[in-house]
Amino acid sequence: MKSDSPYPIEKDPRWKAVIERNGDFDDEFVYAVKTTGVYCRPGSPSRLPKPENVVFFDNAPAAEAQGFRPSKRYLQDQAAITRKHTELIARACQQIEKSETEPALHDLARDAGLSAYHFHRVFKSITGITPKKYAQAHRAQKIRNELKPDTSVTDAIYEAGFSSSSRFYEFSGKMLGMKASEFKKGGADTDIFFAVGECYLGAILVAQSHKGICAISLGDDPDQLVRELQDQFPRSKLVGNDREYEKLIAHVVGFLENPETDLKMPLDIQGTAFQKRVWSALQTIPVGTTASYADIAEKIGSPKAVRAVARACATNSLAIAIPCHRVVRSDGSLSGYRWGVERKRELLANESRIHNKIKSQEPDSEPTTFSSN
Repeated sequence: MKSDSPYPIEKDPRWKAVIERNGDFDDEFVYAVKTTGVYCRPGSPSRLPKPENVVFFDNAPAAEAQGFRPSKRYLQDQAAITRKHTELIARACQQIEKSETEPALHDLARDAGLSAYHFHRVFKSITGITPKKYAQAHRAQKIRNELKPDTSVTDAIYEAGFSSSSRFYEFSGKMLGMKASEFKKGGADTDIFFAVGECYLGAILVAQSHKGICAISLGDDPDQLVRELQDQFPRSKLVGNDREYEKLIAHVVGFLENPETDLKMPLDIQGTAFQKRVWSALQTIPVGTTASYADIAEKIGSPKAVRAVARACATNSLAIAIPCHRVVRSDGSLSGYRWGVERKRELLANESRIHNKIKSQEPDSEPTTFSSN
């Protein structure tokens, strides 16, 4: 295999990093050894190979695409690095939440001891969102908490950490899904369109704001689903029996029956910064697999927050779109589900059938990250 180096390996600066076992380059590239078939990090203490047997790659997936496998040392180091990164990002999240103004990316990266580029990449891989989006979600929750009937919008803006009202109004629509004055009144005078239909799990309700789908509910009683929607949006105007939204129901039911397809619908996700981290992690669980609450807590950088993760799953209002049904206990048994444990069981069984059918047609498919259900 020919090296990607534009000059002899011995003159490549990456080779110098390998010789010096310079761990500062561990996130910049990996090197593979043609005689052993494994790849390592530059900082690995492994015995140095002959330069003519070395091939450089930008990252591990690129090396694996060429048939190389990780060395045992690489796997051990990867576990340690993941733990370290998880701790760093958990501290960064706390720093964002405690700051009165949104911290600059380079300040967060400096405090974590990483470059801005590397910090941004690590933060997104662990939380599922960028530092900026995390800060915006946290600030949105702060403004929601401050916008009470007996508080002026101006006071709420400054209590939430905005330096000026103009800065707030620039983003208020995206943050709240409506005008601040409307949110303060409990969503009064805003329209929520909905439709109720049937699926193999019973009744299904889909509701949509002007931002996107804001609720997907399952149950036995259609009227009860509508009452729950009214409780969720007490001051909004609910608009039903619309043919266009009946088509929406059909689209969501199609996704429910075959989750390997793409929902292709914008979601209006409303929750705290922590809840959004959890829900974002849930959306990375592949169809046909499950993850434990502890897995999700580790994924979002809060390994001790297992109960909080469970609560976030229980408050999810977007069934199947945010697949909280794919989260199980550590022993693999099924725990509670907002729309009933039996529905959870049926959802997982259906997804397992579809996943296994597709895998049987793809003999060379890659293994999934989470455990198979």
